[in-house]
Amino acid sequence: MSHSILLRNGRVIDPANRRDAVGDVLVVDGYVAPQGAAVPEGVETVDCTGRVVTPGLIDLHVHLREPGQSAKETIASGARAAAAGGFTTVVCMPNTSPSIDSASVVAWVLAKAQAEACVRVLPTGALSKGIAGEEMAPIGALKKAGVVALTDDGRCIQNHELMRRALEYAKMFGLIVMDHCQDYSLVGKGVMHEGYWSTVLGLPGWPAAGEELIVQRNALLAELTGTPIHCQHLSAAGSVRVLREARQRGVPLSGEVCPHHIALTDASLRGYDTNFKMNPPLRSEEHVEALIEGIADGTITILASDHAPHCGFEKEVEFDQAPFGILGLETEVGLFLDILVHKRKAIDLNRFVEMYTVNPARLLGLETGTLGAGAPGDVTVLDPGLEWTVDRNASFSLSRNTPFHGWELKGRAVRTVVGGKSVWSL
Repeated sequence: MSHSILLRNGRVIDPANRRDAVGDVLVVDGYVAPQGAAVPEGVETVDCTGRVVTPGLIDLHVHLREPGQSAKETIASGARAAAAGGFTTVVCMPNTSPSIDSASVVAWVLAKAQAEACVRVLPTGALSKGIAGEEMAPIGALKKAGVVALTDDGRCIQNHELMRRALEYAKMFGLIVMDHCQDYSLVGKGVMHEGYWSTVLGLPGWPAAGEELIVQRNALLAELTGTPIHCQHLSAAGSVRVLREARQRGVPLSGEVCPHHIALTDASLRGYDTNFKMNPPLRSEEHVEALIEGIADGTITILASDHAPHCGFEKEVEFDQAPFGILGLETEVGLFLDILVHKRKAIDLNRFVEMYTVNPARLLGLETGTLGAGAPGDVTVLDPGLEWTVDRNASFSLSRNTPFHGWELKGRAVRTVVGGKSVWSL
C-alpha cells in the first residue's frame, strides 16, 4: 500500500470536476479512487481538517539546468524544490547545454527524471536547433521522443517566417508552442525596465514594447496558422491588452504571469542587487496593475514560476554583467496566495487552484490536474492561512538567487503526493 493514501476531512477543490466541498480523497495503487469507494486496510491516513486538498499543482515553466549546468541545479534537486513548493509536475525548459533539440537529449532527460526525480518531469523541446533561431528543430522526432511542448525559452525566434513554419509543423504533430516574447532589435542591451528608475540608476533600458511587439506577432501567427501559442512570463500592460483582444476573437493565444512581476517593481533595483535582475524585467506599478487586472478578468489563465537558478558567483558581479533569473518553485504558491487571494482579493481559491491545475493540464493535454476517478494520484494539500518566512538557506535548490529572502507570506503547501506517495510534507 506504499502508493495509496487517504486524505480526510479537507476542503476538496477540484475545478476540473467543479468540486468544492469538505470530504475525502482516496488514492489506491497510484490512482484516484471514485468518491465513496471502500478504503483498503493499511492505507496511510492524513487528517486534512482546516486545509485545502487540490489536484497536484503543475508548474509549466521551470529551468532544471540539466544536462550541462548541474552546478546551478539538477533534475533531482529541482524536483525536491518543486515538491517543497507543492508541485507534483514540472515542465522543464530546453535551454540546457546541450539544448533539448534532439531525441537523444529528450531520452536522457526522461531517463534521469525517472531515476532521480521525486515529481513528474516533462521536457519541452527546442523550436530551433540550439535555440539559435536560425533553423527549425526536428519537431516530429522531438514529439516521438516525448516532449509536451516546444519553446526556445531564454531566447526568441526573430525571423517571422521561421516562426510561422515552426508553428505549422507543431500543429501537424499536435504540440503547442510556448514563446519568450522579446524583440532583440528594440530591447538591445537593456537590463531593466526602461523608465524613471533606469534613468536614475544609469542602466540600459528594456522597453515594454520589446515584449508587446512579439505578443502581437504571436497573436497574428496563432490566428494565421491555428496553432496554440502560449506567451511566457508576461510583464507588460500592452501584452495583456493584446492577449485580451485576441482571446475575445477566439485566437488560440494564452499567457502566464510569474510572481515576481506582481510582487516587485523596477524601484526594487535601487540597490543594484542582481537578485532582482530577470528577463523580462521588473516593471513599473502601472504594469503590475495591468497584470493583476488580467488575472482577475480571466485574460491570463496560468500561473508559473520561471524558476531560474544561478550559481552565487555568477550573480556576484556588476548588475549589467549578471545573468537574468531568480528562484521560484518554493516561493510562488506563497506569493500568489498572499498577493492575489489575501491582499488584493483579485481571485478566490478556486481560481487559484484552476490556474495551477486544470488550465495547464488542458493546455498541454495532460492526464493530471484533476481528482476525477482513475486520474493519476497527484495531490497537493494547502494551508492558505499559514504564515511563514522565506529562508533561502533552507531551500532545496542548489542555488540561492532569490529576492524574497526574509519575506513574510501567508499561505503555502504543506504536503505533496505524487502517484499516491507522499514525497514531501511540512
